[in-house]
Amino acid sequence: MAGYNRRNFLKISGKSLIGITLGSAALHTLAQEQLQVSDPTAEALKYTPKSPEANAICGNCMYIQGKEGDEHRPCAIFPGKLVNVNGWCTAWVKRPG
Repeated sequence: MAGYNRRNFLKISGKSLIGITLGSAALHTLAQEQLQVSDPTAEALKYTPKSPEANAICGNCMYIQGKEGDEHRPCAIFPGKLVNVNGWCTAWVKRPG
């Protein structure tokens, strides 16, 4: 049973947790690219980077993520992609509040 003790377990667990946290943050940052209207999902949801309606934009949709003020932000509907905050798609739902 040499090598299998509480101290080694805690070391490995701590390093794994740090690695997973840093790795997912790095992947989140690197995987972001602007959504293109030619993207198959964008086409299916009729995404446009300029909304036809002033009050229905990605910037006030419940699926938008990221920090306020950025022109392009992550969207839960298009994983790994950034949408224009002035854009729109058929999945748009007004953010509550």
